[in-house]
Amino acid sequence: MWKLFWCLFLILPFTLYSQDILVSEDMPLRNDVSYELIGELRGNILLYHNRNTEHEIQCFDPKMHLDWSKELEFERKTAKTLGLITHDDHFYILYHYRKKGNTLLKVHKYDAGANLKDSTLVFDYGFLFFTPDFEIVRSEDRSKVLIFFIEKQSIMRAVSFDLNTMKLLWEKSITPDKFNYSEDDVQLLVDNKGNMQIIIGKHNFRSRRRDHFYEVHSYYGDTDEHRIFQVPFGNMLTYDAYFTYDDLNDRMVAAGFYAEKDLGRATGLFYLNVDPRHPDQRTLNFQKFDTKTLTGMLGKKGKRAKGLREISVQEVVLRRDGGAILIGERNRMYERGGTTRTYIDGLNNFMVDYYFDELMIASIHPTGELHWNTILHKKQYSQDDNAAYSSYFLFKTPSSLRFLFNDEISYENTVSEYILNGLGDFDRNSLLNTAHLELRLRFRDAVQTASNTLIVPSERRNRLKLVKMEF
Repeated sequence: MWKLFWCLFLILPFTLYSQDILVSEDMPLRNDVSYELIGELRGNILLYHNRNTEHEIQCFDPKMHLDWSKELEFERKTAKTLGLITHDDHFYILYHYRKKGNTLLKVHKYDAGANLKDSTLVFDYGFLFFTPDFEIVRSEDRSKVLIFFIEKQSIMRAVSFDLNTMKLLWEKSITPDKFNYSEDDVQLLVDNKGNMQIIIGKHNFRSRRRDHFYEVHSYYGDTDEHRIFQVPFGNMLTYDAYFTYDDLNDRMVAAGFYAEKDLGRATGLFYLNVDPRHPDQRTLNFQKFDTKTLTGMLGKKGKRAKGLREISVQEVVLRRDGGAILIGERNRMYERGGTTRTYIDGLNNFMVDYYFDELMIASIHPTGELHWNTILHKKQYSQDDNAAYSSYFLFKTPSSLRFLFNDEISYENTVSEYILNGLGDFDRNSLLNTAHLELRLRFRDAVQTASNTLIVPSERRNRLKLVKMEF
């Protein structure tokens, strides 16, 4: 057993730039299919290991010592976990398995000691000719979860589940008109009441740009009400978009980048705010990139640029007044070199380069007008690592947004941060040098556990450490 490798923990406490850092001893990952940070429950950090037919929870105390580990049991060794949700002082694991030919979807509820407190069948799908490719959407307060899959590329089968009561709220099959999941741009949302929004992008190509619109299916489980409405996109194309639900103001909000004619280049940013129950009450506004923004992203080339290529929306942060903060990142991937050996062994030896560079942050008023925007500079390059160490982690506090990232994707690296306030002003700080610490931090997989604390996994040479950072 790999547990034999656990002898003791090496704790590395030190303080740099007003940050306290604790690092656990490393763990081998030989048999792991995946792992996931559950978060902090009652002062301890929980980590989940998925080893296909084995499932283990490890608990670390506040000083990052391994306290205990526990194996989880499901009805079948072949059960497949779909996701983990932390809510209040419990965590939940959704999984599915087959029994007598039927596909069953279940959920387990565990306390901070990984003791099973409750278990229930979410839904019995009966006999299916295929194994569903389930996807999960969580509500903002993490009390509701939407589980769905697509049948025959055109039927959306969804269930909404309440974690507080461990009860199924509703089950629904929806077949949108002229819908093809593999071709249409689709996003799903669930609000804090368990209601669903399905957003489908239509005619998003140059020859039909005058007809481009979003079709929204709103389903309210308590009344079995299914509403459908459209949002015309004002003769523009969608370059990239991110939809979210504003539970505070009970509105659907979207922000992203638009294109005027060429889908290969973003011309500016857009903001959408709509009441799904009264879709005529909506705001849709477009803001073209100015020269300052383009030069901030591209340097001198921005003076002649007509837009931005290779930029994507990473997330949208909601403002309390109904506005939004759009976070975009300039990233790209290139395949180069090598020859394909499909005839021999089905493999190829192409090299893949990943570039994750500048961040564009734009604060937008609920009227759709631009409040401010700013550029945060970084340069990240890596090769053949699926960009696991690139991009950033967004650390949220009541007064600011903190963007934590690796300056370079290398074994010896400096960790930096931008601290951005509500007016768009920022400071950049160096937090940590990983030289001689044998750390490679995966900020995209980090978890914020308190207003001043986050846990970051570090993966290096197939061994895992957990890093606790307190500000």
